[in-house]
This record gives sequence, structure tokens and C-alpha cells, in this order.
Amino acid sequence: MSRYAVIDFETTGMSPALGARATEIGICLVERGRIVDSYQSLINPGQPIPYDIQQLTGITNAMVRSAPPTSEVMAAALAFVDGRPLLAHNASFDAKFWQAGLAELDRRSGGEWLCSLKLARRVFPNLASYRLSALVSSLRLPAAGQYHRALADAECTAHLAVAAQRQLCSDYQLAEAPTALLLAVQAASKQWVKSTVQSFHGL
Repeated sequence: MSRYAVIDFETTGMSPALGARATEIGICLVERGRIVDSYQSLINPGQPIPYDIQQLTGITNAMVRSAPPTSEVMAAALAFVDGRPLLAHNASFDAKFWQAGLAELDRRSGGEWLCSLKLARRVFPNLASYRLSALVSSLRLPAAGQYHRALADAECTAHLAVAAQRQLCSDYQLAEAPTALLLAVQAASKQWVKSTVQSFHGL
């Protein structure tokens, strides 16, 4: 199985372009189909957390008041990831906050993100919902704790990504589903998943 880092942010809003900032990050390292290490930190966003988001995440202004700033946490997160491919559920959201955090370090991160939301839609078609909590329930994945907390969501996402890899291996009799294949599958339309996998492996 391939190796990658699963990332989840909790934030004050939907986009750093609109002024939102991260309040927590959780990261799981996945190797050979299992979580081998994890990292979590609250982040001082430098702004108040809206009341509705405090209710959703359980992260309060008091909790982040003494937390390290984004630059310090991102430096630690970048070292922890150590160049691995990055994966998140609805990756376009987390990628924005990852890039905004790296910008505070005058760094940029290249490459595509793996997205477990896109993968789930391709590998597990016709499910009623692709929200993370719904996928954990419908696929009977391990529940890691309180939803909308970064490390718990990262752990659930890691289990989902591993389940997608195993399903691909089962469906197409593959020895492994490397990250390059996952990128190809998530980019394919649903009706072309089979031909994408076969083309990738020369079947």
C-alpha cells in the first residue's frame, strides 16, 4: 500500500481568501494500509471564532487563546508530513488552509491533493450520502471520536482512504493501489473508473 498524510483543519470560516483562519489541525500518517503516527495541535487564529462554529466544533476562544500561532504549527506540520502526498476529505477546502499556512512561512506546496470524497464517489457509487460521518456509518469504518475535531476527522478519513484502496484492489485483483492510481481514479468520471484502472495497470 502507498504512503500518504491525511490532513484535516478546523477553521473560523470557509475560506482564507475571505479572512477565515485555522483553529486546529490533525494529521495521520498512513503506510501499508494502517495509521502509523499522528499529530494534532490547536492554533491561535488571531481572531474570534464565530459562535455557531464554536457550537459545531467544540473549540472555543478560550481554548485557542494560549495555542501557538499558525506559523509555528505549520512549521511542525510540514516537518511531520515530510514530503508525503497529502489527502483530505473534500480536499479543496483543506488545501486552501494548508497553502495559507505555508504562505506564512514563505513556502508553497506543489502537487495534487488526494481527495477521499472524490475517491468514495468513484469506488463506492450509489451511496445515499458522502459526508464523512455518513460514509463511516455506511461502510462500517472505525469511528475515531467527536466529528468536527481535526484529529478525529483525519483518522476517519484515513480509514476511508484505506477502505477505498482495498476496494479497488478487491474489485480489480490488484496487489496494491498506489497514490498515482488514486489520483487517476478520482479524476475519472464514474463510467470510466474501470477503464482507468485497467489502463493504469496495463490490463
